[in-house]
Amino acid sequence: MAKSKAKMKIKKGDTVQVLTGKDKGLTGKVIGVFPETQRVLVEGVNRVTRHLKAGTDRGSRTGGLVVQESSIHVSNVAVVDPEDKKPTRIKTKVETVERGGRTKTSRTRVGVRSGKDL
Repeated sequence: MAKSKAKMKIKKGDTVQVLTGKDKGLTGKVIGVFPETQRVLVEGVNRVTRHLKAGTDRGSRTGGLVVQESSIHVSNVAVVDPEDKKPTRIKTKVETVERGGRTKTSRTRVGVRSGKDL
């Protein structure tokens, strides 16, 4: 079964809010994006406890319980609008600039809620 190649509108460094699940309402910064599985890693959200085995590499890592973030599906988060700090959808604004007889297009991400650049 082939994975979808849909483009993700959420990027690393964005501030997002969780819309559903056990961490609903929490906001955090995106620290990782995985487009092949349509998942994102958000700081302080979906924290899980991992059991690590003691390493044998000259004592480089000790075993025990480690609490770390786990990925969350991209459909369960929304980018926070910088204007009013509420979740918003994202659209792409395409501008064409003509210089010296050449046209150049530039794309910017814009929050639907306020129309401000992200």
